[in-house]
Amino acid sequence: MAPYITKYVSFLLILADESTAFAPSNQSARRGATALDAPSSTCQPRPPSSTRQRQSTTGPLYTSKKNDRARMEKSWEHMMGEDWREFRAHLVAREHVEEDIAMSGSNISNNSKKNGKQQQSSTPKEVGKFISGAISSIFSKGEASKKEEAGDTAMATQAKQKEDLVNIFEGYAIGGATEFSKIEVSSSCSDPFMDDEQCHIIYDEPDVKLDKHRWAHPLFHVEPGSILVANEKLGGVFHQTVVLIIDHNENTGSTGMVINRPFPGNLIKTASDTESNIDLSLKMAFSKAPVAYGGPVMQDQFSTLHGFGEVMGSKKVCPGVFVGGSSQLMQEVRRNNLHPTEVLFVKGHAAWVPGQLTREIEKGVWYIAAASADLILRYAGAPVSKDDNPSDLWADILSCMGEKFENIAVAHSGRGDDRMLP
Repeated sequence: MAPYITKYVSFLLILADESTAFAPSNQSARRGATALDAPSSTCQPRPPSSTRQRQSTTGPLYTSKKNDRARMEKSWEHMMGEDWREFRAHLVAREHVEEDIAMSGSNISNNSKKNGKQQQSSTPKEVGKFISGAISSIFSKGEASKKEEAGDTAMATQAKQKEDLVNIFEGYAIGGATEFSKIEVSSSCSDPFMDDEQCHIIYDEPDVKLDKHRWAHPLFHVEPGSILVANEKLGGVFHQTVVLIIDHNENTGSTGMVINRPFPGNLIKTASDTESNIDLSLKMAFSKAPVAYGGPVMQDQFSTLHGFGEVMGSKKVCPGVFVGGSSQLMQEVRRNNLHPTEVLFVKGHAAWVPGQLTREIEKGVWYIAAASADLILRYAGAPVSKDDNPSDLWADILSCMGEKFENIAVAHSGRGDDRMLP
């Protein structure tokens, strides 16, 4: 419990400092209002109070504070370990370890059964030898055999005494104790709403180490923030693609964007060479930003994928991954709080009518998975480790999903992400 208490205390201290920074004293607030709202001449009338209030909540100072808060919230979430998807990934990894242990145990049991059957299935000739030997030994016992039997009995007695001596010092059969005896203690869980097993799952250090930068596992359902990994047999524009699901609803349909088809040039080149409706100011501010093919729908429109934070106009797809808010991101680029290469401009998107994606998944077109934020943001400035394949996200994610999918990646990878056609 101590590490978690320390985390929350740190969180409260940071929150107190941040609230002080964002809530100036009345005197300083009055001085700021006078400096900003004072007219250039005393003869000019002051603007109405409603106008002053509207200006104070829409000006660049206010929006920059909102952006700073969004970035801090994202940092807090990461520091506190509040990514529920990572917790689920821990549980999935633990299940895999338990399955491997159970499988190895069953293999040992099967091998012992096979050996037992082999011993039982002796040939008739061997059985005959055994019977004849036993009969002859019965009728040919003499004084030598009796001495030999006495010696064997003594050796067996000594071995049994040694075994009992070892067991007694391990605590067995002392005062009625057995090897399964243990000291019962009261519940160590301080949470009144959890039992011991739930407390161990939530608060204990995980016995399975998870690489927070690089993890992925299969899912059995589609959810916002999940990814669709194309089946190795799928052709066309979605061949070996990875699609991030933005919205999913059985009644209204689903939308997503391809995240592993980077264009060869940056934003200013791609927007100039192809048809697009991107604003000129965005084009200049993000001139060096990477661009990717997002899907066949509305290819003249751009979306932004980033990990900066949930700024105004953006949507949190999953912990650490955000879509939209380009105008606020542009302000952060101008304030040198964000580098243009940390935002991926996605050209077009993918869309499914109600029920269409479900039918495609049932036919095996897509593998559903959850993946780390760094894998999702591979082309939006996320760090790359030595274990990553920086040019093939499709194969990289399959390799993280387990043995079956790793075999698929090994057998069918090689083309990489830097291409527009299958």
